[in-house]
Amino acid sequence: MTLAERAFPVPESVLAREVFGPLGGVVEVGAVNATGTWALADVSMAGFLDRGGDRVRALLEGVREVCGFGDEAMAIADELGYFRDHEVTAASLLLWSAGVTGIPQPLERLEEPATVRRMCRMAADLQLVNLLQALVNAAVAAGMRADTGARRIARLLGVASDVVDPTGVRTPELVYRMWRVGHLPAILHPQSGAPEAGKAGYRAYDQELERLLESA
Repeated sequence: MTLAERAFPVPESVLAREVFGPLGGVVEVGAVNATGTWALADVSMAGFLDRGGDRVRALLEGVREVCGFGDEAMAIADELGYFRDHEVTAASLLLWSAGVTGIPQPLERLEEPATVRRMCRMAADLQLVNLLQALVNAAVAAGMRADTGARRIARLLGVASDVVDPTGVRTPELVYRMWRVGHLPAILHPQSGAPEAGKAGYRAYDQELERLLESA
């Protein structure tokens, strides 16, 4: 789908960075959680990607499918470097968790396993919600039908939730509910300034995601 065919004109490069940022956070936090020790010295991104390569590839292909990204936009994933071997630092976890844990003194305490674990918990929730927001935004911009797009997004969220935390604590339903209260009111408020076409798209995706994911 070309930019001219999109529902409203947002550059693909902008949409791609909005998606691949939180997706990178999901992968980094997943690699830390996979250690079971939350000691950064134990984190092997290469090992994590080797063991979970199929899931990461499924995430990237899911993004292409949902967002309608072309090769140029998909190349931004490689440019950002989150999906190949690299060091995961306490500073990056602090950013992914929005600094909610604070910055301890001395600074070295930021790498203590208890602090790392708390940052990972917050980061997992926040980046999954940010990912859902970015996916819906890109799908609406692409003019993707809500019934088709929501089904693909729900499937992608299932993979992302398992990558970031395989314990099953985080589910697509939980992510959807956090997104619904964390993002939708600001977008759909009558005075939000969002274009009416965008509001209609978000409402349609909300209804479809609710139908697919709400169990009660």
